[in-house]
Amino acid sequence: MTDDDLTHVDDSGEARMVDVGAKPDTARRAVAAGEIHLRESTIEAIRENSTKKGDVLATARIGAIQAVKHTWETIPMCHQIPITNVDTEFRVGDDHVELEVAVETTGKTGCEMEALEGVTTGLNVVWDMVKAAEKDAEGGYPGTRIADVRVLEKEKRALD
Repeated sequence: MTDDDLTHVDDSGEARMVDVGAKPDTARRAVAAGEIHLRESTIEAIRENSTKKGDVLATARIGAIQAVKHTWETIPMCHQIPITNVDTEFRVGDDHVELEVAVETTGKTGCEMEALEGVTTGLNVVWDMVKAAEKDAEGGYPGTRIADVRVLEKEKRALD
């Protein structure tokens, strides 16, 4: 990797925001996913919507969408972009909940950071909603973990 590969670093090695002003607007889409591993009893409570804090997936969906819209405030070099659509999809397995977030924008820069931020925040909300059920006698969370957060897809296409 060369310094030319690092777009958020200037010639003197200082962090900088990339100037996207001259780039044409394009339609962009990014999809990210991740999962949270939980006890089977916690998964069952999520399925039955019987957790003490309320509807886990509905709350996590709202958190994910809010995070997408505010990514530019938490990731220092991200541009504030116009979000045109956010889709969230939860898949509840036997020992985990997977969240997939798809983000769309029309602009000069991509939206994969927004998709990643939506996934991580949505999964953090799940953890927050069920942490009492996940805690062991010593106050730890031995099997609870957020894992495999990744970008699944990134696309850019010219506007018609």
